[in-house]
Amino acid sequence: MTENNPVNELSFEDALKKLETIVEQLERGDVPLEESIRMYEQGAALKAHCDRTLKAAQLRIDQIVLDKDGTVKAEPADIDG
Repeated sequence: MTENNPVNELSFEDALKKLETIVEQLERGDVPLEESIRMYEQGAALKAHCDRTLKAAQLRIDQIVLDKDGTVKAEPADIDG
């Protein structure tokens, strides 16, 4: 990633697209060893970012609860369970 575009500032979709590109390049097996290592490190950072983003989205979704009268309300998420 460049200094101007750190992994944590990417949207989930952009990070996933970059990760898919890295996987495709590594699967081809035609990348030199040092470049493969750099790409693997970048891929690991992208995967971690995607995992964090998905976990945060899941927590937000878990907080949305339908009340008995059909209204939507927010409740604290159980992040331990």
